[in-house]
Amino acid sequence: MDIFVIGVTGFVGGHLARHLAAEGHTVTGLARTGAAAATLRAQGITPVAADLDARRLAAVAAALRADAVVYAAQAAPDQESATVRDLTRALAGTGKTLVLLSGSGVLMQRTGGAWSPDVFAERDSFTPEPLAAFRKAAEDTVLAAAGDGVRAMVVRPGLIWGPGDHGHVPMVYRSVATTGAAAYVGPGLNTYSHVHIDDVTRLFTLALAGGRAGGLYHAVAGPPTAGSRNASPPTSGWRRAASLPGKPPGCGASSAPSSWPRPAASEPSTPGGSWAGTPSAPTC
Repeated sequence: MDIFVIGVTGFVGGHLARHLAAEGHTVTGLARTGAAAATLRAQGITPVAADLDARRLAAVAAALRADAVVYAAQAAPDQESATVRDLTRALAGTGKTLVLLSGSGVLMQRTGGAWSPDVFAERDSFTPEPLAAFRKAAEDTVLAAAGDGVRAMVVRPGLIWGPGDHGHVPMVYRSVATTGAAAYVGPGLNTYSHVHIDDVTRLFTLALAGGRAGGLYHAVAGPPTAGSRNASPPTSGWRRAASLPGKPPGCGASSAPSSWPRPAASEPSTPGGSWAGTPSAPTC
C-alpha cells in the first residue's frame, strides 16, 4: 500500500511511518524543511516538500497520489481545519482511505483533580470543552466524508506513552526531580488510562488494513488510574505522592503528541483488540 503520513516527523506519525515502511509499504511523509526530508530518506520514507499553510496544495496533491492518508499532525486550529476540509473534498469519490489521529481529550472535563462519574462510548453525544472544539469539528468533517466515497476513520487514543513521548508520564518524572514527589492536581481523583505507542501503531495498521468507513475508535489499554500519582512507575526507588493546588498549565489541551497535545484518556476498550468500548470521561 502507498501511504502518505501528515505529521510524519511527530511522535505518533513517526512511529507509524517507520513501522509501515518496515512492513514493506511505500511510505511518503510531509517534510517542511530540508533537514526533515534528509531524516525521512534515511528512514526509508520518501519526503514530500509541503506544509499545512502556504504549501498545503502540495500536501493535498500527495494525498491524491497515495492509496491511504494518515493525518497525525499537531497543527494550529485554523491550519488543521483548512487541511481536513481540503483533504476530504479532494478525496471525495475516490474510495481512498483517510485516518485522522484525534484523542480522547475531546471528552475532557475541567474538574481540578476531582472525580467525574461520566462515561462515554464512541457515538455518545457530548459538549466539547472550548479548547477541543476545533478537533471535534475536524472529527465530524472526516466522518462525514465516509458518505462521500472516502474510507474515512477517526482514532481517539488515550494518554500515549513510550520512548520519546512528552506527555503526562514524563511530566510525573519531572515532578519527582523538581519537588521530590510524584505530583498530582487537587485530590487526584481524576481518572486516566494510558496506551503504549506500539499499541497505537498496531491499531492504525489494523484500521488501514480493514477499518470500516465512518469508523470511530477509542484506543486505550490497561485499567484507569486515579490521577497522576498512580499513573507512573517510580524513577529511582519509590517516591511519595503529593497534591498540588489548581490545574497544571495547558490542562484541557489534549497531544499528543502524542497525537494531540497532552490527551486525556479513557477506560479500556473491550478485550481482544476490539475497538469498541465505553471509556470514562478524561478529567483535568
